[in-house]
Amino acid sequence: MEFLALIIAIVAVIFARKALSRSDALAARIVALEATLKAVLATPASSAAVPEATPAHEPQVTVAPTLPVLDIPRATPSPSPPPPPVEDMAAPPAIDTPPTVPSARPGLEERLGTRWTVWLGGLTLALGGIFLVRYSIEQGLIGPAVRVLLGGLFAVALLLTGEFARRKDSVAQLPVLPIANIPAILTAAGTVVAFATVYVAYALYDFLAPAAAFLLLGAVALGTLAAALLHGPALGGLGLAAAFVTPVLVSSGTPDYWALYIYLAVVTAAAFALARLRLWRWLAVTTIVFALLWLAPCLQCGPAMIGPHAFHVIAGFILAAVLVVCGFLFGPAMDEGSIEPVSSGALAAYLLGATLIVLAAGHAPATLIVFTALVAATLAVAWRAEAAVAAVGAAAVLTAIVFLAWTVRIDIGELTLPGGAMPGVAPRPYDASITTHLTAAAVIAAGFGLTGFAAQGRSVSAIVPVIWAAAATFTPLALLITLYARIAVFDRSIPFAIGAVVLAAAFAAATELLSKREHRPGLAIAIALFAAATLGALALALTFALEKGWLTIALALMCAGTAWISLQRPIPFLRWLAAILAAVVTLRIGYEPRIAGDAVGATPIFNWLLWGYGVPALSFWTAAYVLRRRGDDIPLRMVETAAILFTVLLAFMEIRHAVNQGDVYAASADLTEVALQVCVALAMAIGLERLRLHSGSIVHNAGAIVLTAIAGGGVAFGLLTSEWPPLTGAEVGGAVIGLLTLGYALPAVLALALSRTVMPPRRPAAYAHTIAAAALVLALAFVSLEVRRFYHGPVLTGTTTDSEQYAYSVVWLLFGVALLAAGFLLTSQRARLASAVIIGLTVLKVFVIDMSVLTGVYRALSFIGLGLVLVAIGWLYQRILLRQRAPSEPA
Repeated sequence: MEFLALIIAIVAVIFARKALSRSDALAARIVALEATLKAVLATPASSAAVPEATPAHEPQVTVAPTLPVLDIPRATPSPSPPPPPVEDMAAPPAIDTPPTVPSARPGLEERLGTRWTVWLGGLTLALGGIFLVRYSIEQGLIGPAVRVLLGGLFAVALLLTGEFARRKDSVAQLPVLPIANIPAILTAAGTVVAFATVYVAYALYDFLAPAAAFLLLGAVALGTLAAALLHGPALGGLGLAAAFVTPVLVSSGTPDYWALYIYLAVVTAAAFALARLRLWRWLAVTTIVFALLWLAPCLQCGPAMIGPHAFHVIAGFILAAVLVVCGFLFGPAMDEGSIEPVSSGALAAYLLGATLIVLAAGHAPATLIVFTALVAATLAVAWRAEAAVAAVGAAAVLTAIVFLAWTVRIDIGELTLPGGAMPGVAPRPYDASITTHLTAAAVIAAGFGLTGFAAQGRSVSAIVPVIWAAAATFTPLALLITLYARIAVFDRSIPFAIGAVVLAAAFAAATELLSKREHRPGLAIAIALFAAATLGALALALTFALEKGWLTIALALMCAGTAWISLQRPIPFLRWLAAILAAVVTLRIGYEPRIAGDAVGATPIFNWLLWGYGVPALSFWTAAYVLRRRGDDIPLRMVETAAILFTVLLAFMEIRHAVNQGDVYAASADLTEVALQVCVALAMAIGLERLRLHSGSIVHNAGAIVLTAIAGGGVAFGLLTSEWPPLTGAEVGGAVIGLLTLGYALPAVLALALSRTVMPPRRPAAYAHTIAAAALVLALAFVSLEVRRFYHGPVLTGTTTDSEQYAYSVVWLLFGVALLAAGFLLTSQRARLASAVIIGLTVLKVFVIDMSVLTGVYRALSFIGLGLVLVAIGWLYQRILLRQRAPSEPA
């Protein structure tokens, strides 16, 4: 195998030499072709000249004849056509152009000879050197020192050969020839051999100390980067990978982070400089990714390692700002008003590194100072170079993350939160770093606010001022909320309320000043953002000054205010902002349904639930009304959903609060609660059914269906099953004013009203008939339970006597007759059909139950009474319905 490798290496050298000879021949041919082309172009071509009658405004065009070197036969010229009339000369004359000869794709032979052999040759050269060293080791031919020396000499030979080939290619002017880059491949092979030689001298034979090996490997990597200026991007990628891998290959028991990060700074500077000179974005992005990966050790380091890690982030940030950011210092040029992803991403990446250091070091003051300095530097760079403006948004988000992590104290080294009562996560009111965080927050908030306001009107792009305005409004509000949560622990705080008022005044002043300026791109959106931030700051002031629970109300009021601003300034973002606020308030009640916690109060109706649910519901209904004036879209539907949800929850929570003596977390419900909730659901469904006829809203439509389904579930699984009074033994109260009327009669009336509201064509007939059937079942249950209450009193348990059983038949029969009479009087077919159902049930009861259960006179009376009623019903149908049809029938 070793001999074969040596043969391959020799053959590869021969192939490379032959490829160089062929490239020289091709260069000579190109020179000859260029000389022939110049001679042909110098030949006059009068036959193709444009006639003199061509208007003066049209250019004179001369067509060159077909190149003779292409060996294309020329057609025999035809006689010239007569000159066209003067009125037709407005159209340009047709010009015969020579046919374009498509460039032939390289064949298999050409690819083998000009590309694959060179690539394979470079690979085999590197492998040949490695196999040769391996052979000498296995055979014991030469000592370790000579092996290393020969490896170094082989690397130098490859590098010199690559440089010689590059210079010769440069003289021959072959950069456009579609062949493999022979000099680059030879140079790459030489750098690989050099890198392997140094590493073997260090790792296998201990010829080099770690520091010397580190310097030599770094020098090889940096040299490879430098050679990429001459040999192309592939060599640059190889050098960059080698430079960043070097510290992994050379390690010691006591790592020196300062030496590591100084070395990485040098490598980063070289890579950024190369990327800037060659305009290789991929090289800059790859360098940033590798630099961030080297921050991984900081997640396990102690406070003593803050200095070198901070140096690494600061150095990288400065180098990126100087060499990578377009339009800033030595960065590439950029069109005005354009945002360049690499420029913004580079600054954001190093800000992310600073964020990780702050979180890993437990918000040590030094790390927070470094983070604040980099945020300020980001604002300064973005102020000068608009290409990096997107980094301002990233800085705002990372600032919020840093202070939020300080508030809830989450350790990034742990992917899960502690169990149990979440010890160590809740905020603590006092901490030694409060002063540092307050100072940093003030500096950052002022920086974002002032630059965001001053940046308005400076750009020809609309997105640039919008990003500045969004960061200027979001960051101060986020900082104020996180500081309040950490220091005041969501309790009343007059100082924070004063700060919120001051912030609202500043936003209001910015809104007023910007409104007086002349129109500029993005100015309208910026004004809307500052106006919305004014409302947000005022809502926070109210929250900080009042008791717990007012935050929900404040955010809900912000939704209505934002909707009103969107009406004055029709900006789609404001509609989404109103929807987001509604979603935030909804999530808030999911965290604590009582809004104010234990302070909800025990007074029915007039307690914290009324304000915590009622005010947001009113605010959302108002916001939905305002938003609908501009159209129906997703933000409007989100707000309408929140309005319906809070209205329903207000009623349900107040019912639960009143029935359970203030305990909304009661384990179970009783007949009173279920009956009230069913009645409320049916009443709201009626209201939404009527509202959707005017609004046409899909949310109102879906809400009506959902509430109807909720009411149906309460009837089926509550009133008629789990809360059925004869089974539970619950006391039902009086005969007229009691739970039977509330739980069965009133729901029956509401269900009947709902069925009339959804009659076709408003809803399908089956939908309306189903609701009407539920109303009939509730009504029958009501009359039956009233009979039972007459016999058993408020508690409906006990045995059923013959008299009670007979009474059921009589009452059912009377109920059916009453429905029939109502059907005749109101000309309602539905009532007559309901009567038929009730009388049919009565017949079934008499023949199935009464015949087997009743004895004596009750059995006889049951059948006699049923027979008389059935005969009377038949007579009524004959006298009324048939008489109505008689005049229309033929004699």
